[in-house]
Amino acid sequence: MRNDSYSPVIPRSATTGRACRFRPLLAAVLTVLTVASAHAQQRGGVLTSLIYPEPGQLTTAFDTQLATGVVSTNVFDGLISYDAQGNPVPSLATSWQTSTDGKAITFHLRQGVKWHDGKSFTSADVRYSALEVWKKVHPRGRVTFANLVDVQTPDANTAVFQFAHPSPVVMSVLNAMEAPVLPAHLYKGTDVLANPYNQKPVGTGPFVFEKWQHGDYVQLKRNPAYWDSGKPYVDSLVFRIIPDAGARAAMLESGEAQYAPHSLIALQDIERLKGENLKVETRGYAWSSPFLTMEVNLRHPILKNLKVRQALAHAIDREQLVKVIWFGLGKPATGPVPSSVARFYTPDVTRYAYDPAAANKLLDEAGYPRKANGVRFTLREDYMPFNNFDRSAQFIKQNLKRVGIDVVVRAQDVAGHLRSVYGTYDYDIDIAQFSSFLDPQVGVDRILWSKAIKPGVPFANASGYTNPVVDQAIEASQIEGDGAKRVAQFHTLQQQTLRDLPILPLMELHQFTVYSPKLHGVNTTVDGAFSSLKGAWLDR
Repeated sequence: MRNDSYSPVIPRSATTGRACRFRPLLAAVLTVLTVASAHAQQRGGVLTSLIYPEPGQLTTAFDTQLATGVVSTNVFDGLISYDAQGNPVPSLATSWQTSTDGKAITFHLRQGVKWHDGKSFTSADVRYSALEVWKKVHPRGRVTFANLVDVQTPDANTAVFQFAHPSPVVMSVLNAMEAPVLPAHLYKGTDVLANPYNQKPVGTGPFVFEKWQHGDYVQLKRNPAYWDSGKPYVDSLVFRIIPDAGARAAMLESGEAQYAPHSLIALQDIERLKGENLKVETRGYAWSSPFLTMEVNLRHPILKNLKVRQALAHAIDREQLVKVIWFGLGKPATGPVPSSVARFYTPDVTRYAYDPAAANKLLDEAGYPRKANGVRFTLREDYMPFNNFDRSAQFIKQNLKRVGIDVVVRAQDVAGHLRSVYGTYDYDIDIAQFSSFLDPQVGVDRILWSKAIKPGVPFANASGYTNPVVDQAIEASQIEGDGAKRVAQFHTLQQQTLRDLPILPLMELHQFTVYSPKLHGVNTTVDGAFSSLKGAWLDR
């Protein structure tokens, strides 16, 4: 890739005459480097990506399914994106300033940007998207943007977000995946959820929607007027909808597909695919920071006993769970905020090492001795019906059997699982995946906040956990403008949660992308897997 900062250095000891004699050689070297870098990214070709399941629509403005995002982020832009350290970098906004009281953020917008239908992008699009879409219909945005009261548009190139309270969390969710800017001229005055442009999107992004053959593929073509000069490099993107994991692996091996994000390949196939010279990349996922946890139903007469929950924590061998079941693609978790969210993470929490003897002792103390058959009591174990969760459930069943807990694993489809765990609370323990995101307010609050207990709302405090210390930390962090104080509040949340154990954090998941050695420029920044393929190119 081109590096305009490259500058050969002549040793200080070189004489003027020697330096002059070097100049023709240096000029030749610079010419070669410039020509090589200019031709590094080859243009043209069709890049085929794998996705599954099939999206319901093609915008993440209200549908945050990963497969939807793989397509949507190539059509739409966000106000910002993020670098390798998680710092915001310009996208549709070129710069921004936060007021001294933290209640206003002024975004200066990129000029000359066009929607794919030729209309000009303006601050009116940002105002509409923020107030009518992100705040009202986005599943997480309704909480993230709860403090947003207005977006002022003093001119076409300026948008001023006004908040009732400081809302630093907003700067962690303004990328194309979480907050795509929609065209107001096509959505205003319509039912956002039923708008026909959800099926044939018009964005400002690097690729233009061309065709959706339902059940087969979505096709995009290069946007020749894209604001990021020279990009994208490939002529078109084709997203193949392939339900079978084995078929997905075969397509990568044969070269029929070149890109498969979001852990679409069976874990047991990864080493074999590496042997086929395919690339496996785990960077690009820190923006979501997913983790596996056990939700514990505190309404259960046995599980409401803290010693029982502590025993469960000691009975599970997290190291082996990662190594055997997840093929090393992760690490044991210490709390509800993954270590990848470095700013808010604290290791200073109560730890529960794998210790069956301690688990047995706690269960005895809790008043649940082994019966004649060696069983103390029986629990039902549910799990999200996703890749590898069934094997995780069986592994935990065997762990708990060693300390006298009989476990009945219950397999359900998505609708049944959501109804049992988050609707009627008819479950005992549940193996679930959540994401913290760059700011835990986005993904962690809803698991532990007592006000998130709402029957029928998926992925929201199924445990029935209520603790005033945690509630106070969560509510204070939602309106606190001081960064150090927010960090301290999230440390309190982690520490109290590990004392109470309404959930049992199991492991931090390392999601992965598999791609062809002929594909270059795959984005590995913190939100790389949730970004466009504008920088990707193929060997021709």
